[in-house]
Amino acid sequence: MLRSTLRRSVYQPNRLVRRFQHTVIGIDLGTTNSAVAVVQGKEAIILENEEGGRTTPSIVAFSNNDSKTLVGLAAKRQAVINPENTFFATKRLIGRKFNDEEVQRDLDHVPYKIVPHNNGDACLETSGGKQISPSEISSLILQKMKNIAESNLPKHQLPIKHAVVTVPAYFNDSQRQATKNSGKLVGLEVLRVVNEPTAAALAYGINNKQKDGIVAVFDLGGGTFDISILDIDEGVFEVRATNGNTHLGGEDFDILLLNYILNTFKQDSGIDLSQDRLAVQRIREAAEKCKIELSHIKETEINIPFITKDKHINIKLTEDQLDEMSLHLINKTIDPVKRCIRDAELKIEDIDEVILVGGMTRMPKIRKIVESIFNKVPNTEVNPDEAVALGAAIQGAVLSGQIKDVVLLDVTPLSLGIETYGGIFSPLIPRNSAVPIKKEQIFSTAVDNQTGVEIRVYQGERSLVKDNKLIGDFQLANIPRGPKGTPQIGVTFEIDADGIINVSATDKTKYGKDSEHYGKPNTVSIQVSGETGLSEEEVKSILEESIKNKARDEELRKYFEHASRADIICTDTENALIQFGDFMEEEVKNSINLDIDSIRSKINDIRNNKTLHDPTVLNQEVTAMQEKCLEAIRQVALKQQQEQEQLKLKQK
Repeated sequence: MLRSTLRRSVYQPNRLVRRFQHTVIGIDLGTTNSAVAVVQGKEAIILENEEGGRTTPSIVAFSNNDSKTLVGLAAKRQAVINPENTFFATKRLIGRKFNDEEVQRDLDHVPYKIVPHNNGDACLETSGGKQISPSEISSLILQKMKNIAESNLPKHQLPIKHAVVTVPAYFNDSQRQATKNSGKLVGLEVLRVVNEPTAAALAYGINNKQKDGIVAVFDLGGGTFDISILDIDEGVFEVRATNGNTHLGGEDFDILLLNYILNTFKQDSGIDLSQDRLAVQRIREAAEKCKIELSHIKETEINIPFITKDKHINIKLTEDQLDEMSLHLINKTIDPVKRCIRDAELKIEDIDEVILVGGMTRMPKIRKIVESIFNKVPNTEVNPDEAVALGAAIQGAVLSGQIKDVVLLDVTPLSLGIETYGGIFSPLIPRNSAVPIKKEQIFSTAVDNQTGVEIRVYQGERSLVKDNKLIGDFQLANIPRGPKGTPQIGVTFEIDADGIINVSATDKTKYGKDSEHYGKPNTVSIQVSGETGLSEEEVKSILEESIKNKARDEELRKYFEHASRADIICTDTENALIQFGDFMEEEVKNSINLDIDSIRSKINDIRNNKTLHDPTVLNQEVTAMQEKCLEAIRQVALKQQQEQEQLKLKQK
């Protein structure tokens, strides 16, 4: 186990990035639709697909024998006749385990099969039994975006090899890495993974340079919800805080309407269509169409002829009815907004502008809710379907050197640190720190002759590791034996621009030339496993628990620190007994051992949260034990001195 020392060093990497002297496209890899953009001159523009559309459905379909693949609008058009092989909204599955709650929730809401892969990941399966990962689906969509770009750009800007791709702000490490890997599968190097609301703010800020200030980006898209607060100041885009829900979006509204139509038809006709995949797919498309229409008109009709045999669906629905049935979904956006403002250490009145991003923000009820939260009419100048892709293109132009004087500073949502002696959490990177970031702290050993340390990496806001989330651990071995506190162990946390975490530990002790360890580097590192990435529900719970237990945690930390000090002194005393115990009076040695047992019992009570013994009393017992042991050692030394003097007298 490591013990924290006072020496600490911090390194912030140079934010100037490598310049790519060629075209870097920006891709909004959306849940429902995707878009690709590029900067031409000083302006970011959306590139149209072959159908003349500025966005492309994020849908991939395979033929029944898996011989043919369709992407985009062509895949969407044949979904009704081939629902089990038409894959949509797979972004919600990327980087997730099959057993994740969110994945299990989707199993009954999609016409295609979601199955567990050998490694436990959520995987897709065609009717022919072919398995394909969500990352591969994303790669096919990215390939489509790349093809659109290459068909629009002049030859001297080809081929396209690099891109900036956007992700929801609350994507974890695994989801971000899976997104980057999707690009690799089609020969596209993803230079940067940018958070969607941050990209939207870039698009807004570049077009509205005179409107520097505090900007809130409310992003409700097809599958995810994000809220970010940024400070825009003369080309510097600094994210103050971010929050959200990676499983809330237009898909949930579609499912709500789908179930409403199924239930209404069942009540009217007595027929349950929920197991009829063809009918469900037709209803799903009608539900999406109805939702879009009710963003522009007050009432619409859902007409689906011959849904089964001679039966038809004909249902009238009003905007007010949709608002009422979906209010519980809309209300899920309110708490993240409030938490984000609090995390940014701002008040509602500090927000200068609210930008709406994502197709769902066209819904009038959502706009009213946003206006009521922020006490101001949201800005609708930015196209909610295109802003994210435009922002990604701007970031690509910054990386290529095409656009200068723009700096993007994003943040990490939770504190990161390691466990130190006694179960105490030592944070190295506080939550909402700007990334990319690199920090190092020097630790040392807690006991004598320690030859290895276990580095346990945690994410959270509580004082004790037992209340935080373990996200990785590894061993640093081959530390030379020596007194406690002598080895200098440097632990480094590095979060790159994509939000991916790397942790390393290095023995930095300066050994002499006569040491076998002289000049031998001793470093181990890991990339924190995305398997344990935190969901938005866990983040919400962690922050709420942290606030609720702040005073209690501070008090507990003091108890644990006193317990750790007592534990170390008990270990020192035990070592002293091993060294000098044979020369001590048996009664004295037994008394010291009883003191050790009594103190260790109190230490265990504190660490197991059974009894919080008074630190003053504990320290008095520790001091008394130390004095008793030191006196016993003095008596041993005095006795040995007297014996030596008597031996000298006899020799004379």
